[in-house]
Amino acid sequence: MAEQKLAAEVRTEFGKGFARRARMEGLIPAVIYGHGAEPIHITLPSKSTTLAVRRANALLTLDINGEKHLALVKDIQRDPIKQIIEHLDLLTVRTGEKVTVDVPVHVTGELAPGNVFNQEMTTVSLEAEATHLPTAVEVSIEGRTAGEHIHASDLVLPKGSVLLADAEALVVHISEATEVSEEEASADTTEGSSVAEAPAE
Repeated sequence: MAEQKLAAEVRTEFGKGFARRARMEGLIPAVIYGHGAEPIHITLPSKSTTLAVRRANALLTLDINGEKHLALVKDIQRDPIKQIIEHLDLLTVRTGEKVTVDVPVHVTGELAPGNVFNQEMTTVSLEAEATHLPTAVEVSIEGRTAGEHIHASDLVLPKGSVLLADAEALVVHISEATEVSEEEASADTTEGSSVAEAPAE
């Protein structure tokens, strides 16, 4: 995963009033913590930061008063309606340090005809180097048939990553596709039409 470089400014103001003013000025309030050090409260440029954190577990290289800080995005607080970023929690990390992250699981490939799959696990917990975090773990369902199960232990992990999730946890289950009979489909359509055409009281 490539590092995202951002210029940060230390802040001494807090509270909702400050946060609102900062966002109006194109800044995002954030805090860096970890390694037993005192938290560092900063602001980040909104546009470039929003682009940088689009991927899960984004690794940021922050320039704070000329000093380089490596930080991993641990929590993003967003406005529930506008979905703009309101605040970031960042974990300070060091090169070569191992960290625990939840990585998205992406299903690839095509099943054998007449089958469907149900993805039970959308993320998997891994331990990996902070500066070499995987962006996703892929699981192939190519040619698989009904009755097959893919567990966490079956996942092919990126080099240097260690599985922390339960090895027996179910990731994907394959089953036969359920076909809806023509009579059932016709009945559903007729019922829907009757409801739609019923006169208003």
